Amino acid sequence: MNREFTHFNAAGQAHMVDVAEKGETRRVARAAGRIAMQPATLRLIQGGDAKKGDVLGIARIAAIQASKRTSELIPLCHPLALTHVGVEFLIDAQNSEIECQVTAETVGRTGVEMEALTAASVALLTIYDMCKAVDRGMILRDVRLLEKLGGKSGHWRASD
Repeated sequence: MNREFTHFNAAGQAHMVDVAEKGETRRVARAAGRIAMQPATLRLIQGGDAKKGDVLGIARIAAIQASKRTSELIPLCHPLALTHVGVEFLIDAQNSEIECQVTAETVGRTGVEMEALTAASVALLTIYDMCKAVDRGMILRDVRLLEKLGGKSGHWRASD
């Protein structure tokens, strides 16, 4: 594992990592996060009865849109040509939560972890925004990288 921060030069100044010498490979990242809410809020989402419309459908579009704009939001990210972004929502009725899982893919010189993480985060924020009128106490949590494939560092998977 690399024990150095790559976004700082020898003088300690922030910089964009030079990826010119890296080879182009297929790169995949999976990220996820959860939003907890009141059971009544989850029922509104599941029933399609939220005043603002199809909450999960709109959150899916927001996630895809966010993945494409990651380099505009995260200062040192490279702009990437994404080849695929998939967004899934898993309903956990027992715990009154929705999990968002995002898979982002590209063929390039740098990974898509930030795109997957950004997409998952924005999907959860969109759910919050659309439902805040009925439940301001929703909690976003556990946003994390689940897996990444490709590049020099190979395959990595979260250990749980």
